[in-house]
Amino acid sequence: MLKKRFIFAVLATVAVLASGMARADNEAPYPGTVTIHTRYSFNTLVKRVKQSIAAHHMALVAEASASRGAAARGIIIPGNAVLMVFRNDYAVRMLRASVPAGIEAPLRIYLTENADGTADLTYRKPSAVFAPYHNAALNAMAVSLDTIFAGIADSAAGK
Repeated sequence: MLKKRFIFAVLATVAVLASGMARADNEAPYPGTVTIHTRYSFNTLVKRVKQSIAAHHMALVAEASASRGAAARGIIIPGNAVLMVFRNDYAVRMLRASVPAGIEAPLRIYLTENADGTADLTYRKPSAVFAPYHNAALNAMAVSLDTIFAGIADSAAGK
């Protein structure tokens, strides 16, 4: 009887530890990640971010949304979208400074729907994205993009 209790206790402990590890998601695994919780619904935030991108003279290069793709298949998941943002003059500056850094463009803004009906906006500061290249010209470009991306995010979030 004691052996069965011991085995049960070990299995229960393993189950508790495993469930804790499954929930130990790191919300911002990379340095320079900025998340803004907004009062807007997901669809409203998507529209606001697109308007803010244009207002800050950047280009929406591409858009991807797993939730829209799932909805087309009849599956409902919380809203999410990745908006890919850049501009050609920055692309030229980036590539003149570092051809390998080209993999980082376009930069991404990630929008996610919360259970309470609001949505969050997440992006990585361009200076953090380009920092691993250790390139002064690239760093200078990235710092100017930091200001633009902060402006896009703050404007879209209503700050």
